[in-house]
Amino acid sequence: MSPHSALPPPERAGKREWTALAVLALPAMLISLDNTVLHLAVPHLSASIDPSGLQLLWIVDIYSFLIAGLLIIAGTLGDRVGRRRLLLIGAAGFGLASLLTAFSNSAEMLIVSRALLGIAGATLMPSSMSLIRNMFADPRQRSVAFSVWIACFLVGGAIGPMVGGAMLEHFWWGSVFLLSVPAMVLLLIVGPLLLPEYRDPNPGRIDPTSVLLLVVSLLATVYGLKVLAGDGVAVLPVALLLAGLTLAVVFASRQRRLTHPLLEPGLFRERTFAVSLGAMALALFVMSGSQFFVAQYLQMVVGLSPLETGLSSLPGSVGGVMGALLAPVALRWLRSAYVMTLGLTIAFAGFAVLTQVETENGLIPVMIALGLLNFGVAPTIALGTDMMIASAPPEKAGAVSAISETCHELGLGMGIAILGSVGTAVYRAEVSDTLPAGLPDDAASRVQDTIGSAVYEADRLPGELGTAVLDAARVAFTDGLFYVSVICTVITLLTVVMVAVLLRRVPAGDGPDGPDGAAGRPGPHEALETADPRTPAHHRPATAPEDRAR
Repeated sequence: MSPHSALPPPERAGKREWTALAVLALPAMLISLDNTVLHLAVPHLSASIDPSGLQLLWIVDIYSFLIAGLLIIAGTLGDRVGRRRLLLIGAAGFGLASLLTAFSNSAEMLIVSRALLGIAGATLMPSSMSLIRNMFADPRQRSVAFSVWIACFLVGGAIGPMVGGAMLEHFWWGSVFLLSVPAMVLLLIVGPLLLPEYRDPNPGRIDPTSVLLLVVSLLATVYGLKVLAGDGVAVLPVALLLAGLTLAVVFASRQRRLTHPLLEPGLFRERTFAVSLGAMALALFVMSGSQFFVAQYLQMVVGLSPLETGLSSLPGSVGGVMGALLAPVALRWLRSAYVMTLGLTIAFAGFAVLTQVETENGLIPVMIALGLLNFGVAPTIALGTDMMIASAPPEKAGAVSAISETCHELGLGMGIAILGSVGTAVYRAEVSDTLPAGLPDDAASRVQDTIGSAVYEADRLPGELGTAVLDAARVAFTDGLFYVSVICTVITLLTVVMVAVLLRRVPAGDGPDGPDGAAGRPGPHEALETADPRTPAHHRPATAPEDRAR
């Protein structure tokens, strides 16, 4: 008889837990929306507070830099002080920072307020994900819960351009940052009533050196990736990237020697955890890298306006939401690995369609490709997150959730930086060979820089010369998109094989405690995890006698 057969089945979540999920999902959607609307607001805030180029860079990037650098610290802190407590502290901070951002009257004030938003935002995501892991003990329900949460995050990014555009037409630029305030107020009111409190009963002390190594390594890595993606290869971003990776190696080595590591090295030796993490990173890598080029293709090659580009991207947004929501439904008949494999196969087909895009026929194939690849990638993100968190001990859910979110940030950043560099290199090589004769040297240099510069220069040049420059740039950029799409197709195929082979025996919700969702069942160590005598009985872990008698 299996050692797990004597365990009672995991308790199923009720109305209270599903209502709490809605409370957690709303901030996730608004955080995603908040990051999207900033790009729309940049022209308006530039006209209002007149930031310098360097200040504008920090206004745009400081939020994501601090989130990426502090996620793991926040997740580990939540395991120690309590995930609900940290979530509510973060919600209060995010709401206040949103108000400060909305009413900023100088570039310096806006940079500081965006930094505060990043610090608060880093506490919200891992706290939400780890609470979901604890509220939904049943593996099937937990898969649905994570899928709903991921879908809401995707919806925020999808509706951001439309909501932000509408607000910017009627209100001042700061109004877009007020969208999250009501959600944070709601979370502060109902959170204490609906959300349980969980913490690690034996957290150990925090090692300050590990904290410093982790934050500096992540900030240097993310900054290097972003500068490489935006400005191309240069000494400073490459040096920062290498320094960040070196410090990450030092950090990992230190964790193996500590009694109470900030990040448990043993997690990465668990196959489900490691493969799920790798699959998510690769899926986000190819998705972000390809869509970085697709957005430029639609505007610079096809000639769509920003609003038309946003509308043309709707099939991709809808596909992503549908993929996330249908993934747990498919678990009724298939294991998680099979659903992820099927989804990635559909994404493979989407990238294959993207390789067929040409200069003249691009709009419809791009819309089809975006729908397929987003639909196919979403199950890997939703189910991979679930499998990864379920594979770890429950008392480490906060740290594991933070690792998942950090993986998202780095996967997205590396996709844009690496694939963006490949596509840009192809563009520059192709366009330099096809530029028309008689083009001034300074104009030729700008045309070879980016397709955006090429479109600008083409508008300034007379008649046929401008048309020839524009045609050459569009063909070269389409060639760059082709090579990026081929790389994405190959990586997706390899990811399909990796998931199909290495996760084929892992059922939904499986973890280190055994098959068939045993990891979703609380063990002896989880019975102590609440460690808060003020927590009501109906909020305690499922092993508590009050819960089993309910």
